[in-house]
Amino acid sequence: MMNFDLSEEHNMVRNMVREFAEREIKPVARELDEKEVFSYELTKRMGDLGLFGMYIPEEYGGQGTDTLSYIIAVEELARVDGSQAATLAAHNSLGIGPLYQFGTPEQKKKYLPQLCTGEALWSFGLTEPNAGSDSRGSKTTAVLVNDEWVINGSKIFITNGASEISKGCTVQAIFEDEHGKKQFNTIIVESETAGFRRVPMHGKMMWRASDTSELFFDDVRVPKENLLGSVGQGSKIMLTTLDAGRLSIAAMGLGAAQGAYELSLAYAKERKQFGQPISSFQAIAFKLADMAMKIELARNLLYKACWLKDQGRPYGKEAAMSKLYCSEIAREVADEAVQIHGGYGLMKEYDVERFYRDQRLLQIGEGTSEIQRLVISRLIGC
Repeated sequence: MMNFDLSEEHNMVRNMVREFAEREIKPVARELDEKEVFSYELTKRMGDLGLFGMYIPEEYGGQGTDTLSYIIAVEELARVDGSQAATLAAHNSLGIGPLYQFGTPEQKKKYLPQLCTGEALWSFGLTEPNAGSDSRGSKTTAVLVNDEWVINGSKIFITNGASEISKGCTVQAIFEDEHGKKQFNTIIVESETAGFRRVPMHGKMMWRASDTSELFFDDVRVPKENLLGSVGQGSKIMLTTLDAGRLSIAAMGLGAAQGAYELSLAYAKERKQFGQPISSFQAIAFKLADMAMKIELARNLLYKACWLKDQGRPYGKEAAMSKLYCSEIAREVADEAVQIHGGYGLMKEYDVERFYRDQRLLQIGEGTSEIQRLVISRLIGC
């Protein structure tokens, strides 16, 4: 029997995060965006709520929740502010995720507890200036010398990579074995390692209150045991990480669409033209109806993907579909939201302007919409 009711735990998570976002994030979101300020205070508060490492077992400092609880938390943050949602999503899916799934017991005990508190952040170094959708075009190298990995290269557009509380990065690098075969490895690099330089990126259109950085590796040396997973497993780790990460981006799209829709509905009921609220005009009412329908479809698709993951069943196709659909619905809803607001939707004093900007990355990050269609087409046998 199918049951679409959320559990009591899921509803508690939604109510808790929504109240927090409305009370503590919403009043400062516009100012943080305008000034491009990463908020350590809000990050710590999200940690106090247990939002970092939500799905990590309690033995490593997490909350031991299911995937859907975590996705609902990201959705509710994105409903108010994409920047804070990005901090949480990147840390959980790209930072903590691979450490938990592929780390040794020693690595998990060393890193995970501090990463579940909000006092420390972690990043995943994949994208390079010339390696985006073509992730195998990476140029960053790792050579094994006297039981140390020596890393050289750079990464770009890395979330949570440069702030004062960013404690390290899992770096994908090319390794050439004794037979001359090139393989991909993922290697743990702590922030204070000599030769590791982190440079914040400014002037972003979106997520202006999140930490985005360039990372540079100049003969960075880390112990041999900092390898995450086994030699040559880097591509598998990267692809597995992106599968789970797509759910997070989908949740950000869903939350952004919900937030933009709610702003539009409220505005349409207040704004009067020709002596009546514009919500009473069929042209506007139909826009709002379509927005509500698309959001409902997006939520059902995403929640099904989370259910499959929590059941231990294959979910790669549904994750790609969710990421593609939710991100594109965020674009469609945000665009209509600005249209409903008219000229006011173009002004920074109206939050819908920020939603319009923030959603734009969702069709690019963690696999472009074009790449998602490629992934889906392969999974359906094309």
